Amino acid sequence: MMRIEWRDDLDTGIEVIDNQHRRMVALANAVCEAQARGDQAAIADVLEGLLDYTLSHFTFEEALMEDAGYTFVDAHKRVHEVYAERIEAYRRRFRAGEDIAEELRTMLIGWLFQHIRNDDWAYVDSVKRNILKLTGDTSEDGWLSITLRRFFGARK
Repeated sequence: MMRIEWRDDLDTGIEVIDNQHRRMVALANAVCEAQARGDQAAIADVLEGLLDYTLSHFTFEEALMEDAGYTFVDAHKRVHEVYAERIEAYRRRFRAGEDIAEELRTMLIGWLFQHIRNDDWAYVDSVKRNILKLTGDTSEDGWLSITLRRFFGARK
């Protein structure tokens, strides 16, 4: 089973999102490695991790889109919901004793790459503009100052 290779054209230019996407690819590769070893317990662990991490990533990504006022956030959320349902279905099938590793890997390659290149790239400009706006406001009541005080007790 071939590993999934990260490609530079998957980078959105939003570092936190790109790192999360890379983590999702690494989890998909972990499924491949576990299957190659015939390690069903490892496949189960990775599948659980993939589902948990994916849901966390989606929540974070959706919050960025909402904060940025991205027009198609509801449609994007629906795409996320459908994907999460698919991963959950793989988990159920795996728990029922099916060998789903190759099918899961194939789906992950197609879905992740298509989703990042199309759906995610659609929100990039909106989110980047919002991040620049938020971090560029260095006033006492700006997002950056409030966040620094909230997490570090620091004053700008």
